[in-house]
Amino acid sequence: MPRQQSITRLLILLTISIFPVTTNAQHTNSPVDRSCELTLVSDDFGLADGPAWNGRSLYVPDVKQSVIKRYTPSQDKWQVVHKGADRISASVFSHGKLFVANNSGAKIQTFAGNKFSAGPTDMMVIEEADKPKKRPNDLVVDHHGGVYFTLTRQNQVVYLAPDGTSNIFSETVESPNGITISPDNSTLYVAAYKAKKIVAIAITEPGSAGQATDFAVMDDGEALGADGMSIDRAGNVYCAGANDIWIWNPNGKLLDKINCPTRPINCTFGDAEMRTLYITGFGGLYKQQMKISGVAPAPVAETALISGESTPSTVIPEGIISDLDVVYAEYGTRKLLVDVFRPAKAMIAQPAVVVVHGGGWLKGDKTKFRSLALDIAKGGFVTAAIEYRLGDEARFPAAMHDCSAAVRFLRANAEQYNIDPNRIAAVGGSAGGHLVGLMASASNDRRLQGDGGNSDQSSAIQFAIVMAGPMQIATGSVAERSVTGKTSNATRWFGATIDQNPAIYRLADAYEHLSKDTCPVFFLTGEHDNPARNELSRQRLKELGITTELRLYQDGRHGCWNRLPWFKLFSSDIVRTLRSHL
Repeated sequence: MPRQQSITRLLILLTISIFPVTTNAQHTNSPVDRSCELTLVSDDFGLADGPAWNGRSLYVPDVKQSVIKRYTPSQDKWQVVHKGADRISASVFSHGKLFVANNSGAKIQTFAGNKFSAGPTDMMVIEEADKPKKRPNDLVVDHHGGVYFTLTRQNQVVYLAPDGTSNIFSETVESPNGITISPDNSTLYVAAYKAKKIVAIAITEPGSAGQATDFAVMDDGEALGADGMSIDRAGNVYCAGANDIWIWNPNGKLLDKINCPTRPINCTFGDAEMRTLYITGFGGLYKQQMKISGVAPAPVAETALISGESTPSTVIPEGIISDLDVVYAEYGTRKLLVDVFRPAKAMIAQPAVVVVHGGGWLKGDKTKFRSLALDIAKGGFVTAAIEYRLGDEARFPAAMHDCSAAVRFLRANAEQYNIDPNRIAAVGGSAGGHLVGLMASASNDRRLQGDGGNSDQSSAIQFAIVMAGPMQIATGSVAERSVTGKTSNATRWFGATIDQNPAIYRLADAYEHLSKDTCPVFFLTGEHDNPARNELSRQRLKELGITTELRLYQDGRHGCWNRLPWFKLFSSDIVRTLRSHL
């Protein structure tokens, strides 16, 4: 490392130790995990700007050095993946592509996946006469693949549609800089740099603006203004100011500020649990652990971008209608979202299937099971891939409240989505399988219903498919690891060990809830994924006269349902089983 960079690193580390990141610990609703300190990842930058997470790695444009660097946290490895004459001011990874704002080149461009050797593809080039002035600053991508970007000097926000057409979305924001979009894609947040405020603009349809309102103000004196932005899955808004990352809830209430030793420029979420906030700026790249995860990158939308022979398709096929990021439950400012997929040509009401992702109750999102939801929909079902609140955001039974609310939502909106409300099933894998088992056995337990909406509807399901999820929680391996394991997911999810709070473990135990009212439950698992896991539950179901079955998949291990060739075996069996029993 050059001597100057070593000196810079030392000064930054000294600054962090002198000014600890605890200024706003009094904010009890803060999404910041104050048990972890702000950490310097790298200061080897001329100026680190808008970063992007692709699911495995972080891309960081260096504006002054005209390069894009890629950081892989699992390997602690850095690599320069693109070098050119232009200055990239911001990036977003979405739909399998890296979208970038080429500031000096006056372009919006994309890199296809990790194919940087092929160079970027121009999505939009500012006309030659306007290039000296119209330079894209920051950008965000909606769930359709459209791009909103800011032209700071022109006081404009522009929308670039997936088909390449563009229009001015807004001219109401003075010096627009940072930009982000709400998880349900209903609101665009724009940072007004000079005015040091955030403006919320309603999105009436992609590229069309509704009412614009002042959302929040940075009241930190004469310092420099509002810069890059991000958002978490709870809809909390993040913006880089002169000295801090400011965080507001969806109502514009200030929740906290993350003080930075040097001026921050932008931020985004990343890492396996999507709970690391990466912050870029004049001092390089920093990271801060959070309680709430960020919004995951949208899945690959083009067949040509699907990598590897083991990856199932996430491309929405013809003949399937998709309704993405629909609000299915609300708890105060927290909105829970679902992706609904349904056959376009269905003439009569169809059975519905709630699809519940895994991730140890602490990570994952609804897009992880998009392939499965699409394949089941192609089989003639309405599928609802849901998100639910993860353990570090809200402890059990919050996730079960969400699952129950999802079933009630489908029944309440059966006519809109062409659903037969008397035929609703659920499918889940791993931790999602556990939640589905609990949906099957405990729909009558009021403690698991919650107040997410549609309380006049039933949350009972008529069929359940559990893919390698534990039914027993108060006994067996989950309970044992809560006491002996150093990093037990259960203790984080429940906030206690089995010895400290046995009642909450029993409430989460699907086996203990089994009764004559339980719906049929089928178990699907890989050959090498502990098939005996739910043997006691299967025995109990048979004793109760409830239909159950175990299906094994040769050579399969945990999570094989999301990898080819097992994916097609699982999905085809799920479709056949649902057709026979719903």
